[in-house]
Amino acid sequence: MSALSNRINNLSESATIKMAKMGRELAAKGIDVINLSFGEPDFNTPQHVKDAAKKALDDNYTYYTPVAGYPELRKAVAAKLKNENGLDYDFSQIVVSTGAKQSIANVLFCLVNPGEEVIIPTPYWVSYSEVVKLVEGVSVFIDTTVESDFKITPEQLEAAITPKTKLFMFSSPCNPTGSVYSKEELAGLAKVFEKYPNIYILSDEIYEHINFVDKHESIAQFDSIKDRVVIINGWSKGFAMTGWRLGYSASNKEIAAAIDKLQGQITSGTSSITQRAGLAAYEGGLETVLQMREAFRKRRDIVYNLLKNIPGVKVNLPDGAFYFFPDVTSFFGKSYNGRTITDADELSIYLLEEAHVSTVGGDSFGDKKSIRMSYAASEEKLIEAMSRIQAALGKLS
Repeated sequence: MSALSNRINNLSESATIKMAKMGRELAAKGIDVINLSFGEPDFNTPQHVKDAAKKALDDNYTYYTPVAGYPELRKAVAAKLKNENGLDYDFSQIVVSTGAKQSIANVLFCLVNPGEEVIIPTPYWVSYSEVVKLVEGVSVFIDTTVESDFKITPEQLEAAITPKTKLFMFSSPCNPTGSVYSKEELAGLAKVFEKYPNIYILSDEIYEHINFVDKHESIAQFDSIKDRVVIINGWSKGFAMTGWRLGYSASNKEIAAAIDKLQGQITSGTSSITQRAGLAAYEGGLETVLQMREAFRKRRDIVYNLLKNIPGVKVNLPDGAFYFFPDVTSFFGKSYNGRTITDADELSIYLLEEAHVSTVGGDSFGDKKSIRMSYAASEEKLIEAMSRIQAALGKLS
């Protein structure tokens, strides 16, 4: 009998971390592996942010921090939400955490009771459904397709709602598809939520600044539901600060106080040095962010033009983030060298072993038809990766 809890035994390993690990194992054997599995910018953290961290050390920012974050950082977040997004939040409604992932977990632990339902459009970021498991909630999935740009309709949303629905959670720009909801599309969803005042909305906006269409739109902009929206955001993607572990939630004051209470019993406050770096990032403007966005846009176009010309690959043009999520069902049932491709996960492993390109199968994202490719890599590596993928897929028959 296992000594481990049912809670941990029921939890799945992160597929993105698993594939990256398999890629590193091959690389350790001297194989040239191109890693398109991790959702991490390949840029360095901006210099002024690193300088602020060094100064924080010299200024002795080495003590415990307030659980919800330094007031000056929370005020900077509130100012950002006002100036960039037109959203009014008091700093008391902001809670800083060790990454957006912790912020998401905080929200679910504070809102969802055992047996309550959480609606999640598919495909979704791998940890969404796993955190729902941890809080003993029930995930209710709304399936989408590449033809719909992986976005749900108000009709689909309303059909998924039951008396047990407590939370709706989604990301825009989306991981893993890169899809971005327009203001009009969000307004349609908001109209549905207006009918159900007991449902909360978790809006994961961590890819906000990697957006190739006009400006970012948040579902929190609709006053009729704003008090029930929890925004999740952070610094990792837009400012290339993945290793710093810095994210935040913006919510109504009751939820913010609950998150503060929970976090105080688990991690307490986020690293003092990281917070000072995050403050410098927000105070330093968006010049480096916009430079990175343009680089991602160029890479997106390169990969799209190569992917769409690979026979059997069905792909759309994503409007944000740095992922493609092509439908690869045409390869299911095909074989090469004694191996038969049964699903997207198997195809992903095949591409790693045959093409030495690391991707992630779609099953853990709630979509068995597709694989996720990150284009957070140099243009040269991306071109080489697409060439290898095309050659490996061409061997299947």
